[in-house]
Amino acid sequence: MPSSVPKPRPGALVRIRLPRLRRTPSSDMAEPQSAALDGELLPISGPADAAALAEDIPFDPPRFDPSPRAPMPDLTPPGPARRPPPSTLPTELPRACTPLSVLRALWNHAREVAADTLWPPACALCGAEVQDAHALCSSCWRDTTFAASPLCDRCGAPTQGIGDAPVCDACLHVPMTFERARAATIYEGAGRKIAMALKHGDRLDLARPAAIWMRRAAWPLIEDADLIVPTPLHWRRFVYRRFNQSAELARALHTLIAAEGPHPAPVLIPDLLRRIRATPSQGRRTREQRADNVRGAFKVAPRFLARLQGKRVLLVDDVMTTGATLSACADALIAGGACAVDAVCLSRVAPRAKGPISGGKSGKDPS
Repeated sequence: MPSSVPKPRPGALVRIRLPRLRRTPSSDMAEPQSAALDGELLPISGPADAAALAEDIPFDPPRFDPSPRAPMPDLTPPGPARRPPPSTLPTELPRACTPLSVLRALWNHAREVAADTLWPPACALCGAEVQDAHALCSSCWRDTTFAASPLCDRCGAPTQGIGDAPVCDACLHVPMTFERARAATIYEGAGRKIAMALKHGDRLDLARPAAIWMRRAAWPLIEDADLIVPTPLHWRRFVYRRFNQSAELARALHTLIAAEGPHPAPVLIPDLLRRIRATPSQGRRTREQRADNVRGAFKVAPRFLARLQGKRVLLVDDVMTTGATLSACADALIAGGACAVDAVCLSRVAPRAKGPISGGKSGKDPS
């Protein structure tokens, strides 16, 4: 035996390697010719056994294989990649720690402490003292009806406990142009007061808490959106009201998304849609009359046609009654080149029986 092959020591365990195999007629499995299985550990009792094994069994020292191992297979189920929920997203992007950034952070913290000391956080609706800013007090919270499941998959209307009905009766009979719509609250109680205060009471400070509720209600729609577009006002009504409440909600929602996720945030284009025709009030009109009233009243601004091609748009409105206005806006966006349209609103009127539709017990229309 060559001297380069080391001999096993007495008392050691030697692994028997039997490369010669034979196949049985009844099976394709290979069996070793010897009674000892391939790879079995056999004890060595003395020098004689060690010498005999050293003469009969070649010693094959392990060799290092420099070739890279094959990568592990990807066991992720197929499907579109989903962004993580808001709770797992970073609140801000990492920044370089510089003296200027430290001073800016200290100044912002001192300003917040001073503001909380001089002006304690108050309820967004009634002004009662609360613990956190942009929150509701216990009384207003109890009077607010938030839209919760089960909801219609299309318009987001409550399905009144029918969990196995994915689409409500209204969407079955009158299909909308937009694919999905969600609302934060139901247009009643404190939810109606918040919508009316924002729209007719110049309470623009309500846009921030409303954006928080809308983001929570429409999270699946937001993470799929490419553009955020508010429903427009006619220029006469804009001059009279001095602001567009839908644009204020869209701006607050975009600011919240840009700060807390998802990343990258959808692009906000406030003036992508234009209202080319002044329409009468939608109050005291039936569903069919509302649809006829706003049909053809919206158009995409020509300078944004290139940016709209193939994009998924998220429409933002303050109140949804029958969905006629949102559907008319979606018609204009689809005609301009958008691939799909979703919608999110601050509040929506619960579906009622056929006939004139009004928003609330007082009969005042939300539009």
